[in-house]
Amino acid sequence: MPVRILFLAVVAIALFVPSPSPILAQESKPFILPFQDPPGPNTWLLGQLYGNTTGAYANRREFYAAGQGLHFGLDFSTPCGTKLVAIGDGVVLGADGPWGSAPHNLMIDHRNGYWSLYGHLLEKPNLKAGERVTKGQVVALSGDPDSTCNSRPHLHLEIRANNNERFVNPINLMNADWDTLALFGQFGRGFERDLDDPRKWQTMYDQPDGIRGAPLINDFRNPWPPSFNFR
Repeated sequence: MPVRILFLAVVAIALFVPSPSPILAQESKPFILPFQDPPGPNTWLLGQLYGNTTGAYANRREFYAAGQGLHFGLDFSTPCGTKLVAIGDGVVLGADGPWGSAPHNLMIDHRNGYWSLYGHLLEKPNLKAGERVTKGQVVALSGDPDSTCNSRPHLHLEIRANNNERFVNPINLMNADWDTLALFGQFGRGFERDLDDPRKWQTMYDQPDGIRGAPLINDFRNPWPPSFNFR
């Protein structure tokens, strides 16, 4: 076969063979979403992303100082009582422990270097420390941080590393079509911008890790939107 014809055949094959879908490309990620049902207005929606969100920045000294000023988890808007599943196999570290996210929480050690925290739960999970759970097993019910179920019901989900010392970005470890999920349901306005370095931390994938109890990393000199927190 002449070289030119062989070249054209290779090009044609490359054009018509479908590339892997984003979902297939993410199959190496260790964790799944914490819900049984698909997203939707009657089930759950992605509320606030991990990282230097505008909401976290505005409250970096009050609510988020423990995570260096970052929103150190994902918020999923969902009605109270929604069944939540284990994002991966693991061992329960405890329920209603000293990990925050009142009124109830659950911490699971996934034995792969990561822990997951389920926060703002409706009730104390019926799981004991040392109990094994499997990926997809129902482990808790979603609640409301204000314990009203009509205020701001949502699940706060964190992934921690280094034996609870480091907060990491869950979307880089969880199988999902995040670009589509981020189109709907968000109650934030995206990420705070540092006008001295305007491209820093501006996508949901490049948000920095946070070290528990370390100093703020987002005290920008020229923030946008402007910050009215002068303390």
